Amino acid sequence: MKKRLLSLLLAGVMTCLLVLPAAAAAPTNRFSDVSDANLIMSVETLRLMGVLDGYSNGTFRPDTQLTRAQFCKMVICALDAEDELGLYRTVTVYPDVKPSHWAAAYINMAAKGRNVISGYADGKFYPDRTVTMGQAVTILLRVLGYEDKNVGGVWPDSYLAAAASIGLMDGLDMSHGSAPLTRKEAAQLFVNLLRADNSSGEDGKGGGSFLTGLDVTLRDNVMIVSSNAKGPDGKETSLQLSSGEILQMVDDKVSNGCFNGYKGTLVMKGQRVLTFLPNAKGTSRSVILSSAGQLQITDTSGAKYAVAADTSVYYNNKEQKWSEVYTWLNPGTSITLYLGSASNVEFIFVGGGSVSNEAVIVYEKGSAKGFEALTGGAGGYTIVKNGSTAKASDMRPYDVATYSSATNTIRVCDNRLTGYYESCTPNPTEPTSIVVLGHEFPVLTTAQATLSRFRPGDQITLLLTENNQVAGAVKAGTSGAAANVLGLVESVSTSSAKVNLLCGITIEGRVNLSETESGLMQGRLVKVSSEGKGAIGLARLGGGVNGALDLSTRKLGTNSLAETVTVFEYGVEGLKPISFSDLGGGTIPASQISYAHLNWANRVDILVLGGVNNGNVIYGRTSVTMEGSSPDQISYYMTVYNGKDRMGPFRLRSDIPGGTFVMATSDSSGVGFASLRELEKLAAVPNTAWSGQSVVTVNGRSYTVASDVICFNHDTAAWISLDAAHAYAASADLYASDDGVIRAIEVKG
Repeated sequence: MKKRLLSLLLAGVMTCLLVLPAAAAAPTNRFSDVSDANLIMSVETLRLMGVLDGYSNGTFRPDTQLTRAQFCKMVICALDAEDELGLYRTVTVYPDVKPSHWAAAYINMAAKGRNVISGYADGKFYPDRTVTMGQAVTILLRVLGYEDKNVGGVWPDSYLAAAASIGLMDGLDMSHGSAPLTRKEAAQLFVNLLRADNSSGEDGKGGGSFLTGLDVTLRDNVMIVSSNAKGPDGKETSLQLSSGEILQMVDDKVSNGCFNGYKGTLVMKGQRVLTFLPNAKGTSRSVILSSAGQLQITDTSGAKYAVAADTSVYYNNKEQKWSEVYTWLNPGTSITLYLGSASNVEFIFVGGGSVSNEAVIVYEKGSAKGFEALTGGAGGYTIVKNGSTAKASDMRPYDVATYSSATNTIRVCDNRLTGYYESCTPNPTEPTSIVVLGHEFPVLTTAQATLSRFRPGDQITLLLTENNQVAGAVKAGTSGAAANVLGLVESVSTSSAKVNLLCGITIEGRVNLSETESGLMQGRLVKVSSEGKGAIGLARLGGGVNGALDLSTRKLGTNSLAETVTVFEYGVEGLKPISFSDLGGGTIPASQISYAHLNWANRVDILVLGGVNNGNVIYGRTSVTMEGSSPDQISYYMTVYNGKDRMGPFRLRSDIPGGTFVMATSDSSGVGFASLRELEKLAAVPNTAWSGQSVVTVNGRSYTVASDVICFNHDTAAWISLDAAHAYAASADLYASDDGVIRAIEVKG
């Protein structure tokens, strides 16, 4: 009687969604009616196995109920047993399931081939009835080798309890045993099945995981960085692991990108990937770095995370060890931590959580056009620009947007690098990598359209993702796309230099510097450029935003500090990054602020504290005097003065005439010039080119005006205020330093 009752109950068993065609050929990260990232990944795991999919209109319909026939199909697909269906196509096991029924082979195989389902007491199967949670769980327990005597006689309660004890009910409500099974519940149930262990049986010879019982091999604890990488055949039908390994998918399927940035188990069929099962335990957490130590990470909230030196890190498009990477990471860097069940750091992504497969370039201010295409057409994402939460209105032309499914964020980056186009692979029309400033940058497929306009030998500006991939390119000097990537000089001589860019890459090349200039570059913050193959140009930075730094209000003058502000301090060996929290409270005077840079939101994102050469750098106007009565006795003396500070007079033979605006640096002894450089002259700039007192646009380029800009009236030979200079003449000669900041103004009547 018990057996008959159980057979009756099992008859009410299960359904499997038809595998419907994908909504589009291109990968899509999510369904229009699903926002739960876990559900999206569960469905993708099952879709690749042929178990479950969405509908052709891009929906998943999570609350739609499944039929018994559909569930049977899902069971056979999960068992990877479709090759055996031919044996059951012409068999009639149940009178209401004729060979003409679409699911006849699946139902017959589940009943007679695998003995995991039964019909009702009247001998029928009723394939179009809905399947209940209890029926579904009972069938899957049988798939795992559990028998009635192992479970108990109270149905469905004892079966639900047994299922819960082995993790089959994780994420599901046990009180729904008699309720119809929905598509979203089925997705969770089958993913739980893939993670479950088989019954060990009475003789203890069973056991092992469900997956090990299939004709597959498993690779545990791998990290996916690209779900649609280009394989050996040139098709984007492969997975790329953080190790750099490329593996093709079974049947050349294309994954939808939702696995990017996740650790888990690869299910291999031969040499190809059948599916990927993300780890069930642990969490991912995106944080903003405050400080990085060899054994500890501190984020901007003050939270601390212990990290081992050999922890794997995905950085600059390859997997490395934490001990090799942490010294390169500056405060303000966005990182994603993968924490194990014991909250230990198991893996680290530098950036938003995945390598990018495609990108969108913003061409209009305040536009988020194309963002939803990156996510697969659904909203609910957060926009993060340069590590800070942003809105669509914060977008600017030439910003680059990518999508991180691991954190459900649109990652926006405005890093731009200008230099000489040295070479590419394999050709300029369809480059997959490009060399600029001596560094090889990977090129996204979506960047090839803009890059194909250029050829080696051109001056080019690269538009970079936050992982330093090329998302696009424009001609050097394009308005609104000025280079903005800065770096720290690690080593320099008169003929070569090595610079660690703040975006996380290192460049090396030839330079042409004097002994004095090279000495002043060591350990300094610079802007880089290149005009020839293997050659780089360096321009030291200073000034920018001015004012005292209020540590309690996080303001420099009237400008707030960005959440991700990177702080450097001059030491004996040059600039070193420090944590903002290490500064304590109080106020740091303007005289101790060497450089400050504003980001897209007019907040200070780079701050340099301390002086360069004890602060002995001034911007001023030269004057030359001569002493001696005969040619062999004449000595020349030069003074640099700006109306407040004076440097010199120093005895000097120079080609720089008096009346020239320069940046001057005294040597360590204070009795001579260590450096004397002419400022760039922008002649006869009309007053109409000014936007308030802080910005002026010349030939399409916007220049920041230093808050302490010096102004000289040529007619009266007097130093005057900015307001007075603006009122004196309809135009003025402006003088800019290498970092694009207006340092001096001269007016004439």
